[in-house]
This record gives sequence, structure tokens and C-alpha cells, in this order.
Amino acid sequence: MIESIYIHIPFCKKKCLYCDFNSFDNQNEKIEDYMNALCKEAEILVQKYHISKLKTIYIGGGTPSFVKAEGIEKLLRILPSAEEVTMEMNPCTVTEEKLQIYQKVGVNRVSIGLQTTNNAILKEIGRAHTFEEFQNAYQMVRKVGFHNVNVDLMFGLPHQTLEDLKQSIDYLISIQPEHVSCYSLILHRPIFENLPSEEEERKMYDYTKETLQNAGYEHYEISNFAQKGYESKHNLVYWNQEEYIGMGAGASSYVNNERYINEENIDEYIRKMNSQQNIRTIQEVQTIEDKVREYMILKLRLLNGVNFREANVIFHFDVKRKFELEISKLFQMGLLEWTAQENLRLTRKGLDFANVVWREFI
Repeated sequence: MIESIYIHIPFCKKKCLYCDFNSFDNQNEKIEDYMNALCKEAEILVQKYHISKLKTIYIGGGTPSFVKAEGIEKLLRILPSAEEVTMEMNPCTVTEEKLQIYQKVGVNRVSIGLQTTNNAILKEIGRAHTFEEFQNAYQMVRKVGFHNVNVDLMFGLPHQTLEDLKQSIDYLISIQPEHVSCYSLILHRPIFENLPSEEEERKMYDYTKETLQNAGYEHYEISNFAQKGYESKHNLVYWNQEEYIGMGAGASSYVNNERYINEENIDEYIRKMNSQQNIRTIQEVQTIEDKVREYMILKLRLLNGVNFREANVIFHFDVKRKFELEISKLFQMGLLEWTAQENLRLTRKGLDFANVVWREFI
């Protein structure tokens, strides 16, 4: 049963220099046609999968708050209501009027990109907002009455020091968002100079973990921290290997052990939706072997780790025994450990070298 939907809005006021997502600026003339195509896709999917209720909806991008709020309103009225409806926002595109419309149609979780409180670094990485615009946006979000807010933070940025990061985290703790996502800068091409070293990045990550945990945030996934009860239900769908549908240009889906991706080109997506052509390309048809290996990688992202009793019920064989060589090797490297509940999880060292762990299960 499909209970989660991701909606992709690929338009931005300004595309960040480091961004590798399917997103674009200077294509505003396509927004209306795109939103109409999205509505058509929503109608088709609701009927095809007999969707009458949802657990989560996540509207990402791009910058969903960049498009007219009426387009978001029209789209969400087609879909059934959901327990958690998240909307990504860039601070410079937030208005009280938009927030009120979002809230009226069921958005109950907001995700705002801060990245850093240092304006010089924000400018260098190509962010469209300033720290002051983030402060104003955050105040508006609270004023309108949103009580579940995520803030995105980044480390490993050009010219960023540990002191810069400390100032950003101190600020976050002072405003108390319910959720914090903290990511290191990942570059797919060399575009910045004066980046922190790997050792400096590890110090930044360690500081982030310790400081947020000391401030009452649970570190429940490698890059995510939440106050009690405010974990991202939608992201847990991914990490728990549950099914979901992606809507929009370049959106991915996972249904019946198949992963597929929608047409990425905006013009082609609109054209195909209007002419009722297929927009999906199958990327992977999973075997049990594929699925169990992916299961191990996804579960090890979570700080609770892998519960093998649960895994054995899902896969109908002894999963721990299947991977005993990989587990033994990673134990010897100090990257895995057992919890008191007999779950397998990353050690403190393993959090820093998670890619080494995951490679064993690919």
C-alpha cells in the first residue's frame, strides 16, 4: 500500500553553486504549465494506486516556496490528507500569505535552509538568502503557527572554521527548531577553494553531534537530529525501505521492488503528461539479494541500527548469518558494535567512516 508521496518542484530563484539536484533558475515561464502537469500526475496516481489516505507527503526541490502558493494549494487538494506534510523553503521566498495558504491545505512541517549564519560563506556558495532573511522567515513561520520545523545546516564549506560552525549551532539551539539536518558539503566537481581538511570536517561533525545531543536533540540518523517525537516520518520511509511514489520531473519511486525515475527534462515532462505518454523509466528491479543488501545499508544509517529478528521476519532467512564475514571484518576495524537490545549499529568511529561500512554490503 502506497502511503508516502514525494513531490518535486524543480524551480529556484537562484541555483546554489554546489547543487546537483534536478533544479533550475531562470525558467519561471514554465512554472504554470509544470504545476498543471503535476496536478494531472496526481490525479492519475491517486486513481492507479487507489490512494485514500497517506502517512507522509514531502514537497521538495528546487525551491517549492518559490512558486505561487495557489499552485501548491491546487495540487494538495487533489491528494488525500497526510499525517505529516513537509514543505521545503528558501528564506528569501517566504511570506506570511504563502505560509497561511500552506497551512490551510495541510502543510504541518516546514524545512528551511539556513546552511550557515555567516553571510560571506552564504554568498560564496551561491545561496539566494542572507542570515537576516532566515531570521525573518523563521519568525514568520512561528508567528503563523507551525510547530514542527526543520532547519538545514552544512559544514565543510569554503573558508568555514569550527568557530563559524559553533556560532551557527549556538544560534540554532537558541531558536529551538524541532529538527536539525546537518550535512557536509559534497561536491561533484571542483568549484571551491579553501575547503576544510578531512580532519577538520570530522571535528565539525563531532562537535555538531555532541552539542546538539547535549541540547536535548536525539541523533537518530547519521545527519539528522530531532527533539523527542519529531523525527522525520517521511525520511524514515526511505531508511526503513518502505514504498513511496515520486511525482514531478526527475522524481524517483519505489514500488513492488522496482525503482523508477520520472522524465527529468521539464519540457518533456510537461509534454508527456499533456499527451498522456509514459514518463517513467525503470532503474532497478530488485532481487532478494539486492533488497537485503540495501536493507543493511539503509538501516545502518539509523543510530538504532539493524534488528536481525525484524530482518529475519522480512526476508525469511538468517540475515545475520548471511553477512557474518562482513560483520566480523567491520567489528575488527572498530566500525560496528552491538547495542544492549542486540541491534547492530555504527560505532562512534563508524559514523565518521560510514562509507567504508556501506561498501561491504554493496
